[in-house]
Amino acid sequence: MTGAQLTRTGILRMALGGGGPLAAAEGGGERRAPFLLRALRIAVVVCLYWFTSIAMVFLNKYLLDSPSLRLDAPLFVTFFQCALTAALCLGLSLGAACGPPCPGLPALRLDPKVSRSVLPLSVVFIGMVTSNNLCLKHVGVAFYNVGRSLTTVFNVLLSYLLLKQTTSLYALLACGVIIGGFWLGVDQEGAEGTLSWTGIFFGILASLCVSLNAIYTKKVLPVVDGSIWRLTFYNNVNACVLFFPLMMLLGEFRTLYHFDKLGSPSFWGVMTLGGVFGFAIGYVTGLQIKFTSPLTHNVSGTAKACAQTVLAVIYFEETKSFLWWTSNLMVLGGSFAYTWVKGLEMRRVQEDPNVKSSERNETGV
Repeated sequence: MTGAQLTRTGILRMALGGGGPLAAAEGGGERRAPFLLRALRIAVVVCLYWFTSIAMVFLNKYLLDSPSLRLDAPLFVTFFQCALTAALCLGLSLGAACGPPCPGLPALRLDPKVSRSVLPLSVVFIGMVTSNNLCLKHVGVAFYNVGRSLTTVFNVLLSYLLLKQTTSLYALLACGVIIGGFWLGVDQEGAEGTLSWTGIFFGILASLCVSLNAIYTKKVLPVVDGSIWRLTFYNNVNACVLFFPLMMLLGEFRTLYHFDKLGSPSFWGVMTLGGVFGFAIGYVTGLQIKFTSPLTHNVSGTAKACAQTVLAVIYFEETKSFLWWTSNLMVLGGSFAYTWVKGLEMRRVQEDPNVKSSERNETGV
């Protein structure tokens, strides 16, 4: 922190607290307390994000591919989570309406006109959540992050094709490292006899849909007055409607009819828990960005992916080769490098008002 920042901070503290320069000089212990509280709050939020994200992945893996469960209905699992998310959004909105007003929780009602406007995004959203779950169904949790690691690459590609935004050389080099790590990971999975081309296909499709989802979200947000809560509600309601013909087409209703644990309370308990974690991940992601920054959130997500991979290898008692670990490190390192480069570029744009518009576009990827 610079001297100017320290001065402004001291003046602000004195203005709010009514103390003078002497009080500011003697209040070292009081100044440390807010810092410690902020640090503790950030640590709690980051831990909450890690716990929610990792728990959601392991729960979904159990629901999608557990030998003890034997439920071959991935669309139904995804449909249930979307239905629960829509119900939770509506329930929280009704609760906020009955209690003290909360600006973050607007009143929700289903408007067919808005629903139709959100529909293109909902189609991409269905592709994203379904391909994510199908990738997780066909690959191991340890390989899951590598299997769907091309999101950054698709961000760059789609930003150029759709938005005509260019990317710096350093960011492209980071993307090259990610692609190299992805292909090395695929090669090592094949060498170990655990490669699923179906899982790889859905991992690539999931990466593409995540990028498209970000682009369509920006376009559709004005329709719901910029409210993420409304968008989440409409997205999941539309998804529930669209999942019905898909489940019928793929025969999942017949699979559910013959499923022997359909009346088991423990099965529905795990399903509900998975849906709650799926709903909560959006909230804790927002919390992490709010209390840190988008750059720190991306770094935290990269570190979380590393921890998740290690936990999966330990939990499933897997043995991985040196090159397999190298592929993971390349993907994680490339993702971290890309995040860092884009953060530096955006900071340069903010600090230099004379940056050319083309350079501003370059940082918008």
